[in-house]
Amino acid sequence: MTQVRVGIGVFVKRNGKFLMGRRRNAHGEGSWSLPGGHLEAGESFADAARREVLEETGAAIANVRFAAVTNDRFEADGKHYVTVWMLSDLESGMPTVREPDKFIDLGWYDFDSLPAPLFLPWTQLLASEFLDAIKAAHAL
Repeated sequence: MTQVRVGIGVFVKRNGKFLMGRRRNAHGEGSWSLPGGHLEAGESFADAARREVLEETGAAIANVRFAAVTNDRFEADGKHYVTVWMLSDLESGMPTVREPDKFIDLGWYDFDSLPAPLFLPWTQLLASEFLDAIKAAHAL
């Protein structure tokens, strides 16, 4: 394993659903997850969430807040991440794929209609103590 990195996953909420995309050319190729990426030095979690969503989708988000944290080891890839999950609301812009080399097939989902396969950190999130609070935050 290499050093531990910090990943950011962002729930972008609109009309009771959240934005997901299929990963491309990265660990987790072909799996579905939220917009997100790496925390940069000196950056707050909220700033990283806003930056990553804008870079990947062109959309602006508001009401950015902490949702969960998971400890994710990708044994096959020799990678280890601490994933910080953030909640947000779509503020403006219609999300579109802006980085097709990293993220494709955007769609709006809820916890009853998750696409498959899910990115490995979702396994940890779905079993976490944070799940009920995240679901409540997405209720209409």
